[in-house]
Amino acid sequence: MRQVPVNWKSIRTDEKRGFAAFYSCMFDARDPEMTTSNGLTYKDSGVDIDAGNDLVERIKPLAKATTRSGVAGGLGGFGALFDLKAAGYNDPVLVSCTDGVGTKLKVAFLADKHDTVGIDLVAMSVNDLVVQGAEPLLFLDYFATGKLSVDNAASVVAGIAEGCKQAGCALIGGETAEMPGMYADGEYDLAGFAVGAAERGELLDGSNVSEGDVILGLASSGVHSNGYSLVRKVVDMAGLGYADDAPFAPGKTVGEALLEPTKVYVKSCLAAHKAGLVKALAHITGGGLTENVPRVLPENLTAVFDASTWEYLPVFKWLSKQGGIPATEMARTFNCGIGMCVVVPADKADEAEALLRENGETVSQIGVIGPRAGDGPQVVIKNMARSWDK
Repeated sequence: MRQVPVNWKSIRTDEKRGFAAFYSCMFDARDPEMTTSNGLTYKDSGVDIDAGNDLVERIKPLAKATTRSGVAGGLGGFGALFDLKAAGYNDPVLVSCTDGVGTKLKVAFLADKHDTVGIDLVAMSVNDLVVQGAEPLLFLDYFATGKLSVDNAASVVAGIAEGCKQAGCALIGGETAEMPGMYADGEYDLAGFAVGAAERGELLDGSNVSEGDVILGLASSGVHSNGYSLVRKVVDMAGLGYADDAPFAPGKTVGEALLEPTKVYVKSCLAAHKAGLVKALAHITGGGLTENVPRVLPENLTAVFDASTWEYLPVFKWLSKQGGIPATEMARTFNCGIGMCVVVPADKADEAEALLRENGETVSQIGVIGPRAGDGPQVVIKNMARSWDK
């Protein structure tokens, strides 16, 4: 999977990687004297091969539980295989995405809670995939740390596996890198890579969005995985610790509330797309409604939103009030309660809304597509101050 210098060797056995997910720790095999009692060992430098092997044993059943049609299991080796034909595709176009979790990880470190950021990692990529009309098929992760904590890493991978199950994709591979001196004690970084597919001719690109179309908003679960540098600054300004009670989420600590995982919208959006109801999708991540929706609109159109039509979640009310953040800045930084926008024909809006609700979404009709005024903005949000500054 990962190319490494020829003088390095990956810990890899078919027995451990029989489910075609392989997590590598690296050790220097150039000098046989390193294994003698008179010389240094790799563990002396801060890399624990045994801990890496323990992690592999912990995560094997997690990855195996995500298997799906198309996974060519029991292969081991340097790469994982996926059979598109076995997954039911005839003339597929592949779609790929990569993302991380950002500084939301800092909240996980400070709260010492690691079981949900893996869901975030998967959600950030697979939600981008479904926007293209693609079905997520496989996922790979990269976990890097200075000193490997098997318990924390296993919790993270458990979250990744859960995210994969929610999205219907297989955790088909990954990399664990223990790199002494690269990270502060107890910290790590994550990157995720998703690959999906759609039959040729079934991709979504927003090119057929037209004036009069309706915008449905799918509720977010919270802040998701964007804007956490600003979130953490507001928490610091408020003098709160992550173990303190959250003023915006009764019964939860600040850490628990802010670590609510990103919602995975794959199955509901694919259901609506396959029913022929969707013209465009927009995943509301960094940049908020203001900067994400134009990515799927023709240049001559504008999305006109009414902020009074959906719930502005308590966490956003608290952030804006506590930090004195203007509504316009909130709208270009956070999802503000809408994690996915679904553009549908006006005469199919009720049908699409019903289908999305059947698939577990909280749905609101939040806007319409109108003509763009010259070089004016492609997103207009009405009633922000009146609805959000209450």
